[in-house]
Amino acid sequence: MEKGFTLRHNSRYTAVSLFSGAMGLDLGLEKTDRFRLLACVEKETAYCDTIRLNQAAGRLPQDLQVYEADISTLDPTKMLNSLGLKPGELDVLVGGPPCQSFSTAGRRQATQDQRGTLLWQYLRFVEVMKPKMFLMENVRGLLSAALKHRPLAERPERGGPPLSPEESPGSVVRLFANDLRALGGASYHLDCFEVNAVNYGAPQIRERAIFIGNRFGLQVEFPKPTHGTNEADVPYELSLLGPGAKLKPWATLRDAIGDFNEPNPVIMDFSPRKKAYLAMVPPGSNWRSLPTDIQMESMGKAYVAKGGRSGWWRRLTFDLPCPTLVTMPNHASTSLCHPLETRALSVGEYAKIQEFPNEWVIAGKVVEQYTQIGNAVPVRLGEIAGRVIASELDRLAERNWQVNAEGPSDYRIVYIQSHIRTRRWYTNGKTHIWDDGGTNGASAYSKPKTRRKESCLGLTGGKP
Repeated sequence: MEKGFTLRHNSRYTAVSLFSGAMGLDLGLEKTDRFRLLACVEKETAYCDTIRLNQAAGRLPQDLQVYEADISTLDPTKMLNSLGLKPGELDVLVGGPPCQSFSTAGRRQATQDQRGTLLWQYLRFVEVMKPKMFLMENVRGLLSAALKHRPLAERPERGGPPLSPEESPGSVVRLFANDLRALGGASYHLDCFEVNAVNYGAPQIRERAIFIGNRFGLQVEFPKPTHGTNEADVPYELSLLGPGAKLKPWATLRDAIGDFNEPNPVIMDFSPRKKAYLAMVPPGSNWRSLPTDIQMESMGKAYVAKGGRSGWWRRLTFDLPCPTLVTMPNHASTSLCHPLETRALSVGEYAKIQEFPNEWVIAGKVVEQYTQIGNAVPVRLGEIAGRVIASELDRLAERNWQVNAEGPSDYRIVYIQSHIRTRRWYTNGKTHIWDDGGTNGASAYSKPKTRRKESCLGLTGGKP
């Protein structure tokens, strides 16, 4: 039996982390007490300083190997040798390749952006290390991203020619999956889950794509949500809480920072001009609460734009989950203004919302601190994914790591109610201001129409 294949329940499985950042994903795995992190790879110096500072303080293993390097320059075989492992002996490879190329929040360039190729750097490590399982996370937009971006004005619905296969939505994931299937020396099955951290108790609305691969022919399942809204006419049994159990309420911004006090907060704050506008916005509202002339003056061309304006001059409410944290909270169009104070959320508040440990230190300049936390995986989501993987590894250990010869025939994408809208901002000419402590019936969205849906990637070549 290969080294590392004797692990059983209560053992700690070995893990290597790529694109580690501030280590939100890794801390989530650590919270399960089922993994032992051996090495991490991170390119940015400030982020590596974060890792080293917390390691020096005893919050990370003292023998953790920290690689400060561009992943494209690293040899995964040499890394395995330094860890005393052979290909196939590592239990889990984890990481989230930088995702700006695929985000729906900005100009999508897909693999025309160099960062898009980092998906294939991750795949290179899978091919060489041959981990028993791998965990990769990314923005939800990756699932619909195209290998080649066609500007909206040039698309078929605007009179342009038909999209080529490379321009079709989802072509990035299909190519990645086909390349995964074609790896030599190990056959992987892949399940991808489109989830939202708020549905599992995080105090933040954050959609993510979670990819879980294994080389034993297993079809992996992700837990059903434990938090949300309960509707009497929508039966929804929960695997984590037991049959018939009700969803817990979503965690709110108040749960995260309502009683949080910082002696010396670090804040990348709004300019005096921006504060003058935000001071006129009540808690739970945005630009629509401003007088029309002020709206036009402060928003410029964005005033006449359609869609995507809810973040303009947004003041948060304590009674709802926090919107997705961005890397810069002081932008006018994506403002994250404190509910009661006219200022941006602080670095410490960011860390609380992402559920980093209280003692966790974030290094670097202020903008680097916000970026590290804003780009991190919510710790809670890493913990949920870690428990899924540890459970599957336990099952494999019980059956002596036998490969399922009749494994799934195709890779899956499973949507688990990831798209969450908690409130309305404006309907029928009326601005909705969320009243903390109020019923807010007219401001809340109706129940979701889709709880879960599953699709196959439709790959070529049969079973993995």
